[in-house]
Amino acid sequence: MIIEIGHYALVLALATALILSIVPVLGARRHDRAMMDVATIGSVTMFSLVAFSFGVLTYAHAVSDFSVENVWENSHSLVPLIYKYSGVWGNHEGSMMLWLLILTLFSALVAVFGRNLPETLKANVLAVQAWISVAFTLFILLTSNPFLRLDPAPAEGRDLNPVLQDVGLAIHPPLLYLGYVGFSICFSFAVAALLEGRIDAAWARWVRPWTLAAWTFLTLGIAMGSYWAYYELGWGGWWFWDPVENASFMPWLAGTALLHSALVMEKREALKIWTVLLAILTFSLSLMGTFLVRSGVLTSVHAFASDPSRGIFILCILLIFIGGALSLFAFRAPRLSAGGLFAPISREGALVVNNLILTVACGTVLTGTLYPLLLETLTGDKISVGPPFFNMTFGLLMAPLIFIVPFGPLLAWKRGDLLGALQRLYVVAGLAFVAALIFFYIEHGGPVLSVLGLAAGLFLILGAAADLWYRAGIGKVAGGVAWRRLTGLPRSAFGTALAHAGLGVTVLGIVAVTTFQTEHVIEMKPGQTVDAGGYSLNFDGMQPGRGPNYTEDRGHFTIWRGGVAVADTWSAKRLYTARQMPTTEAGILTFGLSQLYVSLGDATKDGGIVVRIWWKPFILCIWGGAVIMAFGGMVSLSDRRLRVGAPRRKAKAKPAVPAMEPAE
Repeated sequence: MIIEIGHYALVLALATALILSIVPVLGARRHDRAMMDVATIGSVTMFSLVAFSFGVLTYAHAVSDFSVENVWENSHSLVPLIYKYSGVWGNHEGSMMLWLLILTLFSALVAVFGRNLPETLKANVLAVQAWISVAFTLFILLTSNPFLRLDPAPAEGRDLNPVLQDVGLAIHPPLLYLGYVGFSICFSFAVAALLEGRIDAAWARWVRPWTLAAWTFLTLGIAMGSYWAYYELGWGGWWFWDPVENASFMPWLAGTALLHSALVMEKREALKIWTVLLAILTFSLSLMGTFLVRSGVLTSVHAFASDPSRGIFILCILLIFIGGALSLFAFRAPRLSAGGLFAPISREGALVVNNLILTVACGTVLTGTLYPLLLETLTGDKISVGPPFFNMTFGLLMAPLIFIVPFGPLLAWKRGDLLGALQRLYVVAGLAFVAALIFFYIEHGGPVLSVLGLAAGLFLILGAAADLWYRAGIGKVAGGVAWRRLTGLPRSAFGTALAHAGLGVTVLGIVAVTTFQTEHVIEMKPGQTVDAGGYSLNFDGMQPGRGPNYTEDRGHFTIWRGGVAVADTWSAKRLYTARQMPTTEAGILTFGLSQLYVSLGDATKDGGIVVRIWWKPFILCIWGGAVIMAFGGMVSLSDRRLRVGAPRRKAKAKPAVPAMEPAE
């Protein structure tokens, strides 16, 4: 009975969304406060209904109710409890429920924390959110209902996909969706502003916190997904340019551009039209990613198997929202003022270059992802666009951006002094290059161009520190004064520095692991030893093992250095009995920021086994940098100037009435 109540709650959520999509818009046009207030109450109600429905589905998974088809297809009574919970969104139907839950959560957050928004804008924003909610609730109810029953109920489930039975998959999708779906708020603000025909600096102030929150979560979600694929799939790589990876990376690139563009608009009332367009395009790319994952047009380890009707339904949603928003933009944009002017050499100019590079890079990734699909559709020919294309085009585009980033914060608004910024950064550039040469020497050489890559990463890190250094006046004023200046800086300044430094740390990790990693693919028998990364790995032999819902063969390795055993690790090949599906569990040992990675291959006829061993220097910098970037976003969000909504303007003080009239 509880399952039917959960299904009914979803139907009520659809009815609520339909009301929300109409009444507040009419109220905004008529300036009827009562009708506009429906948006606030209705958004909270809609979230409550969806949350209850999602909770019912979670309960069905937790108690292994195999009378529910979704539970039967994606769970098993022996699955550990944490994977029963993550199994809720480890499938198409459940992940769409999570999508809808987060969508309505953001609507409720705007309703609760958007008290300082103009009433008409708030009503229109929540109405646009309701339009999206209607579309996806209909999609779930008509094509992806997670509450379908089986009669008779099976005695046991088919088990969750073994690749998804990992802690990383319990964390990765919620974080990714908080970013993916969070950009819907930016989209709704843009459409609402176009409906009203009013876009100004206050609009940018209201949008920027939501953009920053979504960008922060998406950064963490992509990093978590990258690390999960690295250790779980046994491939030894941290990024594969998989089409579905690209589907989440493109909104991140567009969202990064939007974040910087909104800053220009808030500070200088410039780039108004461009910022609105970016807000539309960022969420449009999120919708496109949803289509690519669930339409069945892509073959990927990340993609959900889907029937064509689902793909067609999502394609219709895509066309309605992207086409409708762009049509509204085309109709309204000519009537909008372009905003303030600025010199090419200025902070605005640096941010424009930032936007230009990021959007072109995003377009490059989009082209490489969609071109094979379009070619197959039009001609029937099948081709693949792989890492060489993306590495070459994307890498060449990012190189100048990395060089420009440290200059931006050192340039003044409207008209900057490039020579002054160069004078402040030439010492930083020299230190970065010398440190890169030392790093290159310690790692015993490699491609000479790697020195430039290492120097670029260090330049970003030191440049972020230099910005805080010069703003505090360290070395120019007394120590106490400099400390007060440093601690008095707004938190957004520290957040910006952390985000830029985090990007530098990630660049360092990418260059180091790409340049200096070593790989060995050999057949090993018990007692054999191989050297990797200055360590010796001794293969001690294989042992059988058993888990709650799988059997495995585990290989034990002892790691030696200087004749002393310093660590040991297990690498395994598992077989999940319910699905009869094998997986590889890599053995990973961490030494500082570097890792030894051991993956088992096939057994040989003479009693050995194929082993792949990688030494990956400084690979943890890749994900550590992403975490630093996300932490920078959180620090910026904590800045009181970036709280959700714009502050209410203080009423002008009225002059006091004199006690006596002055004499004539």
